[in-house]
This record gives sequence, structure tokens and C-alpha cells, in this order.
Amino acid sequence: MTAASAAFAETELTVYTAVEAEDLARYAETFNQSHPDIKINWVRDSTGIITAKLLAERDNPQADVVWGLAATSLLLLKSEGMLEPYAPAGVDQLDPKFVDGDSPPSWVGMDAWVASVCYNTVEAEKLGLTPPASWKDLTDPQYAGHVIMPNPNSSGTGFLDVSSWLQMFGEEEGWKYMDALHENIARYTHSGSKPCKLAAAGEIPIGISFAFRGAKSKAAGAPLEIIVPSEGVGWDMEATAIVAGTANLEAAQTLVDFTVTKEANEMYNTGYAVVAYPGVAKPVEHFPEGLLDAMIDNDFEFAANNRAAILKEWQARYDGKSEAK
Repeated sequence: MTAASAAFAETELTVYTAVEAEDLARYAETFNQSHPDIKINWVRDSTGIITAKLLAERDNPQADVVWGLAATSLLLLKSEGMLEPYAPAGVDQLDPKFVDGDSPPSWVGMDAWVASVCYNTVEAEKLGLTPPASWKDLTDPQYAGHVIMPNPNSSGTGFLDVSSWLQMFGEEEGWKYMDALHENIARYTHSGSKPCKLAAAGEIPIGISFAFRGAKSKAAGAPLEIIVPSEGVGWDMEATAIVAGTANLEAAQTLVDFTVTKEANEMYNTGYAVVAYPGVAKPVEHFPEGLLDAMIDNDFEFAANNRAAILKEWQARYDGKSEAK
């Protein structure tokens, strides 16, 4: 936000988000072009951290709005009665699958982010690796110590990976798959974009991450191949909601009204190839072909309802290789 608009700000909103930190100033500036009287105070962290923070504050909410958190997290918050139902102006223009099914909806989707594998062709060639074509290929011994993925307790990307493997392979085979993959994991990060950033920087040949981060890094010149595993890929959507009990309800509604506009969706499309407003999305440079067709039929209710149990099991099995926080 500019100094001039800040000077006229009449209401301040505390907005919790997992949107990439580099995008937050642009989001606020775009909103303030039409609403200079509302100042956004961001609280940004990874999906798992923001979700845990909101749950911990259940009896004393500190946030007014959540703008950019996984829909699976918002389903969980909704089940806890922590969201204020609200139908933002223009919500009927959105693709219905991006809108909570209740009327009025408790959350509204913005965009979707999709799993993929970032493969550094230069570093892989030095090590004599061959490119994986599937998730199960990543359990091949040739990749031992050469794979990094996000910790699902911290990262929404990590959680959508684990949730999708359990959906695609079944619970028993899914955990067997992760046991085998764990043997090849160098470490688990607390950010969903970091494995791809590390692969782009040549610090690891293979990063399990999400496609738009890979596309951005490739556009910046990184020697990456963005691989779409043949079994299909997990995905989640970023979504927006008003926190129940906010003392700034009118301003919160104004912000959420903005988040569903065509203008806001054009803004999301800078980083995401799939957005909620039909007809807005333009191709993202280097976005891998076939990715949208590979998106699994994601069961968000399964992911939300089993989230706590999945994360507990994952923690018990694999946390020993997690980065220090």
C-alpha cells in the first residue's frame, strides 16, 4: 500500500494467509486501488502453521479474514464453527466447484495449485540419474538421498501430496509407498515451494513441489524439467473466508467481495494457471502440458476429515528427517 493510501486508512484488517510472501504487496496494492480506506496487516506463514494458529486461537480469534489458505483447512475451520458465512457480491459468477456448497457459503475459492516434480537436468546428469515418470519411480534406489519434499504438518503442498497418495493408492499401499519414498528423501522442508527452489538452485536434483513454482523458476532460467507423474497429481485450492467474531465485519466483507472479482482473479492468474472466475485464466509460461488432465478427483471431505489422523501418523513415521524449524 502506498504512503498516501495508508494515511487515509480508516480500518485495519488482520489477514492470515499462506500466499507466497513475494505476492502479498501486490495483492494489497491492487485491493487498495479501489479501497484505500482499508489497511491490510498480513500474518503470513505456511499452510500448516496458519491452520494450527487459527485453531489455537479458536476461543480468542485474532484474524479478521483468511485470504489464501487451503480449502481443506477452511473445511476444518468451518466444521469447528470458526467461519462467518457470507455470500460475497458476484460469487454467482464463479465456477461452482470453487464455492462452499452451503448457502450462504462459509468459504470461496480463488485458484488451484497442483503437485509436480521439479527435476534439475544438469545436476541429475552429473549423478547419472534418469528422469522419473511416476511417483513410484521415485522409490528407485538410484534416487537415494536425492529427493526433497515438504513436511505435510507445515506445508499445504506436503499435505496434498500425502492426501492424494492415500486416495490414489489406498491407505495401506499409500503408507507403504511413503515408507519406500522416505528411504530416498534427503530431508523434509517446512515450505511447499522450497523443494523446487532448491532443485532450481542445484542443491538437490529432485524437488517434490507444485507446478507454478517450477514454471516460475524455469522462466527465470533454471535447468528444470517439470514432471507430471503418470498416476495423477494431487491439488488443493486457495480460498478465502471471514473469521467468525470479527469486530470489523463490514470491512471484512468488502475485502472478501474484492477477492471474487474478475480483477482479483486476473491477479491470481499471474501465478496460478487455474482460477475460480471462468474465462480469466491465460496460459502460464512453462506450465507443464497435461497437468490439468492429471489432477485427481480430489475428495476434499476425506482430506479435511482425516487431516489430523494423517498428520499424526506421518509425524510418527518420518519426522526424523525434517528440517529444524
